[in-house]
Amino acid sequence: MMDNHANASRTLFIRGVSMAEFALPQHSKISGKARSYPGAGEAKAPKTFKIYRWSPDDDENPRFDSYILDLEDCGPMVLDALIKIKNEIDPTLTFRRSCREGICGSCSMNINGTNTLACTQPIEDLRGAVQITPLPHMEVVKDLVPDFKHFYAQYASIEPWLKTKTPPPAGKERIQSPDQREELDGLYECILCACCSTGCPSYWWNQDKFLGPAILLQAYRWLADSRDEMTGERLDQLEDPFRLYRCHTIMNCANVCPKGLNPAKAIAEIKKLVVERDI
Repeated sequence: MMDNHANASRTLFIRGVSMAEFALPQHSKISGKARSYPGAGEAKAPKTFKIYRWSPDDDENPRFDSYILDLEDCGPMVLDALIKIKNEIDPTLTFRRSCREGICGSCSMNINGTNTLACTQPIEDLRGAVQITPLPHMEVVKDLVPDFKHFYAQYASIEPWLKTKTPPPAGKERIQSPDQREELDGLYECILCACCSTGCPSYWWNQDKFLGPAILLQAYRWLADSRDEMTGERLDQLEDPFRLYRCHTIMNCANVCPKGLNPAKAIAEIKKLVVERDI
C-alpha cells in the first residue's frame, strides 16, 4: 500500500543549518508515466480531470492520469465525472461511493487541495483543471481508495455506544428532555468520512497515538449524551498527552468538514470536562 505524500524530499533547517533530510520511499514518489485520455469529438464545455493512479498489482510508481470531459454531457458533481470516466473511458479507475447524497461519507477524497465529498462538490465551483487524490496521509489501497482500518479501529476504541450502570425503568425507554437532546446537535451528524482527521497536521504526525478530530468529536457525542452514565471512565480513557492533547486548535477540521461540524469545539469541551473533574 502506498502512502500518498508529496513526491519530494524535505530538509529540516534550524537557524540556517541543515539538520536532517527526509525522503519518501522510492515507490511513494509520483513519477509513474502519466496517461492522457482526450475527449471524444468537439467538447462544448471541456474540463480536465487529473486523477491520482496507483495499483498494488504492478511495480510502477503513482502517476496522474488526465481525462477530458464535456460538462455539457456530465452530471454537476465531481462524483458524476468520476462515474462517467469509469463507465465510458477507463474502467480501471477505482474509487469508493455509495449514497451520492453526502450521507455515507464513502466518496471522501482530496479535490484541488481540499478534503471533501465528491458527491457534494460541484464541478462549476472548481477553476481550471480538477486534481483529485486520495485523502492525505493515509495508506492507499488503490487509486482513490484509502485504507480506513486504523481510523475505524480508533473509532471502536472509544466504545461509541450508550453505556449505563442502572437499568431503565421497567418497560420504559431512557428519555431526554428537548434541551438534553439539543446538546447532541452538531455531533451526531458526523458521517466518519475522515476529511477532518486527514486534514489535521497533528493527526498526520501522531496518528498512531492521537485520536484525531473525527474520533474525538464522536467521543464527545457520548460524553454529551444525558443518558450515558460512564463519563468518568470515558474521560479516563481520553485523558492522555497524545490521545487528546495533540489538538492545537489549527481549525483545519472545521474548515473542511462537509457537514459543517466543528470538531475543534467538541475537543475543547472534552478538555473542559477533564479540567472540571480534576478541580
